[in-house]
Formats: sequence, C-alpha cells, structure tokens
Amino acid sequence: MSYIITKAHLQLQKSDVRSFSSIINESRRVRVSDSARTGVTVFLSHKHDEVEVLEEVISLLKNCGVSVYVDWMDEGMPKTTSGLTAIKLKQKITDCRKFIFLGTEGAIASKWCNWELGLGDAKKYPLHIAVIPIADSAGQYSGSEYLQIYPVIKTLYNSIKGDYVVEWNGMSEPLSDWLKR
Repeated sequence: MSYIITKAHLQLQKSDVRSFSSIINESRRVRVSDSARTGVTVFLSHKHDEVEVLEEVISLLKNCGVSVYVDWMDEGMPKTTSGLTAIKLKQKITDCRKFIFLGTEGAIASKWCNWELGLGDAKKYPLHIAVIPIADSAGQYSGSEYLQIYPVIKTLYNSIKGDYVVEWNGMSEPLSDWLKR
C-alpha cells in the first residue's frame, strides 16, 4: 500500500541529505542548457513562499540522484516577474527531462504554478510529468480534481522514511527508476 507524502514524512527524509544551503548553492549554479554535463533533469513547480516543503522535496529528489531546477534559484531569471520570465520558464520546462508539480494547497491556488503545470502537461504528459501531493501532518489533503489525471509520487510507508513510487493507471514504479527513464 502507498501513502500520500506528509510534511512530517518529508522532515524525516531531509535529515539524510546535505544541508539546504549547499543544495541551494548547487542549484544556483545549474543551467538547463548544461543538462548533459550537470545532470539537471527535473523542473520543480512550486509555490515560492513554501520554502520548508520545497527544501524537503529537493532533498528527496537529490537523494534519488537527480538535479533539480528551481526558477528563483536561477540567476539568469529576471529579478522582476514579467513576460520575459514566462518565456524563460517555457524554455526551462522544455529543456528539463522531467516535470514535477509540488502539489501543496498553496501551489494549487497559484496562477503561476497552474500555468507551469499546463506547460508541463503540453510538453511532458504522460510519461515525464508527476505530482507530489503534500498532505498536512495529519495526512489530510484536499487536492484538486484536475490533478487526478497525472502520475502521483507517493511513499510506501506512512510513518517512517522509506521508498517512493510513481503510481499511474494502476501501475507502480520506483521513483528512482521513473526519474532515470
């Protein structure tokens, strides 16, 4: 049986990976055009003010051996959000091999996150896109109906750190395998 990932579960995962500041510094140096050299494979769509959850998901993905692209860590992005931001994001989503939507309540309500999800859908659906729904510590997650069409990243354990899987259409695959595909 698999479970939606909770914030508490993510905190267990984070403790195994190097410090967030080192992850941030590495991510800031990453350029998608250098993906073959640097290993960038995942565009992580997220709500910018949810830093703690973002930190924990980056740690989870890094623990699977992939690099993560986060837009606000890219020094090449405009300082002020504009049409140029949208153009650059479209290119980054296209260039990254995988697209993951960090499905927090805040991200689901965000215009930008939903816009990115639409682009990810157009470029990556169905094999290279997934949602990580994040439940509160009590396991509650309301989500949104439209997210039900995407593969979902879950954990095999509901109370301890463990393995992660991508589920879709009744199939389940280890997250690390899906990321390499």
